[in-house]
Amino acid sequence: MSAKAHFHPSDLRGASRLAIDAVVGLTDLVEAMHHNIASASKPLGSPPGGSTGGITGFAYRTVRGVTRLIGGGIDIALAPLVVLLEERETSAARDAVVAALNGVLGDYLADTGNPLAISMQWCSRGRPLVAERAALAAAFPNASGKVLVLMHGLCMSDQQWLRQGHDHGAALARDLGYTPVYLRYNSGLHISANGREFTALLESLMAAWPVPVEELTILTHSMGGLVARSAHHYATIAGHRWPQQTRSLIFLGAPHHGAPLERGGHWVDTILGVSPYTAPFTRLGKIRSAGITDLRFGDLRDEDWQGHEQNKRTKAAKHALPLPPTINCYAVAATTGKKPGDLNDRILGDGLVPVSSALGQHTNPALDLAIPATRQWVGYEMNHMDLLSSLDVYARIKQWLAP
Repeated sequence: MSAKAHFHPSDLRGASRLAIDAVVGLTDLVEAMHHNIASASKPLGSPPGGSTGGITGFAYRTVRGVTRLIGGGIDIALAPLVVLLEERETSAARDAVVAALNGVLGDYLADTGNPLAISMQWCSRGRPLVAERAALAAAFPNASGKVLVLMHGLCMSDQQWLRQGHDHGAALARDLGYTPVYLRYNSGLHISANGREFTALLESLMAAWPVPVEELTILTHSMGGLVARSAHHYATIAGHRWPQQTRSLIFLGAPHHGAPLERGGHWVDTILGVSPYTAPFTRLGKIRSAGITDLRFGDLRDEDWQGHEQNKRTKAAKHALPLPPTINCYAVAATTGKKPGDLNDRILGDGLVPVSSALGQHTNPALDLAIPATRQWVGYEMNHMDLLSSLDVYARIKQWLAP
């Protein structure tokens, strides 16, 4: 193994657990199909209850039992290796893979104690930070009182703010004297869960900052914007001080009112569930995290999802949550269209988030975020990821934040 390993030993351990879980899950799916077909179900309607019996049922139970037994042995064998080699330096490539996996299965990884589950933490240049005054002073010997917190989006990592040689955080440090601190988090967890954890983490960071904090600016991409809004909500409830220190909150492509692609996945679930012969495959459609399903309508609070089956939430579960009135909020949207109103602009937006959602606009006045036109900007012939590297986007951010 090289000094800069692309993967941790714990990754192998975590991947082995996922492989075992996948075999067990696939066995369940095949057994369900076998049972439904053997029951001579009607083409449409609900699938029959129960499972296979006799020799067939015994075979499926044996496959699951042996798989779990082997998996347990692998996990035990790898444990000492993880302890010995875990501290080796990682790489941006490894972090990108693990971040994507957490975006899709992050809640499952956390619930099962999988080593691949990401823990929320502060980072700088890809390395974790300790939110203690001495440690922060060592990490930032030239720390300024202008703190910039950067929050990545779904399936991404803190290192992916660097794209095509540009990093908004590094550029703002160079041009406006900010000290950038990057958040790394498990984007597969509920947005509200990340919001509650983030507000506590940010409160600790501000208390431990090595010099007096003059202002705090939060720059977010995609889901990161929703986590920031959720955090402010829970900070208000907890009486945290960081909202009073925050000057600006900038959203880059945040799906304030949801993302149509997640809703498309929900429709796939519904269609597959019409027939008992295709119903087992809805298990595959449901392999998306709580974080992803929260994007259906941009759910920010526990109340938005509690009491609702994860893959069957409706607009009725959505509650209005206005932007913080004491913070200057800005929104940047992107569109693959060449001009306002063309087909790509109206239908595709930036490929993931519609322009209206990114700007917080809604036909229902109670849900419209009412961001002033002077604090909105739309980039044309640009996709969702271009928001991270576009120099035009950076110029607009810099203009908004300049004294």
